[in-house]
Amino acid sequence: MALLTHLLACAFGMGSWVAINGLWVEVPLLVTVLPEQWYLPSYITIIIQMANVGPLFVTLMNRFRPGLLKEVAVIYAIVSVGVMACLLLAFLWNHTSVIAGTSHSISFLILTFFLALVDCTSSVTFLPFMMQLQPQYTNTFFIGEGLSGLIPSLIALGQGSGISTCTNVSYEVNKTTGNETVESTIFHLETHYLPPNFSTLIFFLLMTAMMLTCLLAFFFLTRQPKVWELSQQHLFPSHIVLSSFDQILDEGADSHLSRGCSCPKDPKGRGDILPQKVSYSLTQLTLIYLLIAWVSALTNGVLPSVQSYSCLPYGHTTYHLAATLSSMANPLACIVAMFLPSRSLTLMVLLTMAGTGFGAYNMAIAVMSPCPLLQQSQWGDVIIVLSWVLFTGTLSYMKVMAGVILRSRSRSALVWYGVLEQLGSLLGALLMFPLVNIYGLFKSADYCNLPCPA
Repeated sequence: MALLTHLLACAFGMGSWVAINGLWVEVPLLVTVLPEQWYLPSYITIIIQMANVGPLFVTLMNRFRPGLLKEVAVIYAIVSVGVMACLLLAFLWNHTSVIAGTSHSISFLILTFFLALVDCTSSVTFLPFMMQLQPQYTNTFFIGEGLSGLIPSLIALGQGSGISTCTNVSYEVNKTTGNETVESTIFHLETHYLPPNFSTLIFFLLMTAMMLTCLLAFFFLTRQPKVWELSQQHLFPSHIVLSSFDQILDEGADSHLSRGCSCPKDPKGRGDILPQKVSYSLTQLTLIYLLIAWVSALTNGVLPSVQSYSCLPYGHTTYHLAATLSSMANPLACIVAMFLPSRSLTLMVLLTMAGTGFGAYNMAIAVMSPCPLLQQSQWGDVIIVLSWVLFTGTLSYMKVMAGVILRSRSRSALVWYGVLEQLGSLLGALLMFPLVNIYGLFKSADYCNLPCPA
């Protein structure tokens, strides 16, 4: 029974960001068909930020009208919308409409908004729902959340999304000198994308199946026994109960805990037997939330915007290795956190500093594109791949431990975890959009024609 619940929690977490992650890995194929072409990523970025109206609405309702929104009903609604949007996208993604004389993929953009609305809103609904289950399933949920990036990446690699080759193309050129015309042949290397192993229709149908799996997993999770006394249980061998921010948990939740708790009482009648407490001050809890916002900005907004600029100068193989292995580092970090738990704030700060350092290296390489360090050396390929893997791994581990700490506090603490995560992601994306799309700080690189000295 426990193994089944772990699998359900993993499948539930997998549906959190699988749709948007699937869109991003499919972009190399979409831009060859849709009229927006390489402007498409900037459109997707803006749409995702617009979709933050979802978590904002849920957060405000929980704050000013607590209890009005039923958490289970909201999750059923958004996941069902995700299933339908993925299914419609499979058949309508390449339909275009003419607006003001210009062709636009309106169907794709509208459906992308609904997918983003689902995924953004999941950040403030999925984790609080996990409060109703046993504590050990929280890490399993984070593993599933990591798989929401890994599985679409692996499917895209199997599809051959974005795989290209350098082809030697010849051109016949006529040169006229005086009254004499001479025909000459010019050879030029061009990048050609290989045809995919299966269509975009099949890809989006697979995404639909994953969203449907999430919906079914949630249905069965709602049938699991509810555990209301979680604030008095330990998640790992180190017993930790947060004693600050007591006002966050409203009185209704407190009375619900007292009514539903089945913990034994001590013989002196002083209430439930509590584990050894480790208090966190207001400053320490503020630090945790600031770290969540900072890490989310880096991992969801800043660095993803420049991954192609930091990897493509080393070749398409290096780019796909970095993208895939860094996606694998996310669930791996969650597994490590399950077996090697730690709630040390010092460790969290050190991991954040280390991850920020790896991110700074990736950003520096992106700024140097198309001629970064060690471009002609295999060490350059190895270092950039390792840097991306370690960047994702260290910061993913930090986010998991922050979530576990806040989970042991209250449902409201996890709601604010989601809020800060989305806020950090929003600020990171808004920062990078003008730098990439307006000011042109980063230069794209055609690996077949690099303007770099040998």
